[in-house]
Amino acid sequence: MPNRSPLKLAVLAAATGAMVLTSGCAGKGGKNKDTAYVARDVDTLYAAAKGRLDRGDYKEAAALFDEVERQHPYSPWARRAQLMSAFSYYVARDYTKAIQSGQRFLSIHPGNKDAPYAYYLIAISYYEQISDVSRDQKITAQALQALTDVVRRYPDTRYAADARLKVDLVNDHLAGKEMTVGRFYQRSGKWLAATLRFRNVVDTYQTTSHTPEALYRLVECYLSLGIPEEAQKAAAVLGQNYPGGDWYRKAYGLMNQHAPNTTVS
Repeated sequence: MPNRSPLKLAVLAAATGAMVLTSGCAGKGGKNKDTAYVARDVDTLYAAAKGRLDRGDYKEAAALFDEVERQHPYSPWARRAQLMSAFSYYVARDYTKAIQSGQRFLSIHPGNKDAPYAYYLIAISYYEQISDVSRDQKITAQALQALTDVVRRYPDTRYAADARLKVDLVNDHLAGKEMTVGRFYQRSGKWLAATLRFRNVVDTYQTTSHTPEALYRLVECYLSLGIPEEAQKAAAVLGQNYPGGDWYRKAYGLMNQHAPNTTVS
């Protein structure tokens, strides 16, 4: 799972600070009874939720922000409480509820000025659930889609700038998954299946760090399949784009050994 960077936390803190309302009641109600679900006026209830958030009681804060919306659905505070609920669930690492709260906010307030932040919060909630490449990558694909939405919808925002960096990391992660599966097929002698995986890395994730190895593995697979002409094409692409790399030197040696009559430029 990706680590939460100081830069990202700074972005979140700045975005959250822009949305939080202060209240003269904030110093009151700091006892445990804050989380009791009793009817309260909106100012007191919101201040109690904000107080919990400031003290690091994130789940309790989220529950109280939800209560603001439940008890006072038509108050201007309800809109802010929805987004603050999503943020509180996020910092509590309850990503499912963070996503649900963010999506609820967007479904009710799609054109709100804080919509970019809601999309970003949803995206990083998916992003921080990305697991290692040995596991199912459904969450990774969802993170990629959500991050891409941020970039597409709000290209000039600070959220898009961070999302672009994360898109590159997610693509590299997905390419790594393809390489892991491809190597497994290759070790098992399933050359065609391996070729399809390595080809996907070259075609879909060509800007990632895995592309040179994928091209080399294609050379190996095509030679094993008995089609040196295709191996030569892969080696040529490798030489053209990564001429000084170890993977090209290995591919060049492999072609000279197994297909000496095939020219590799």
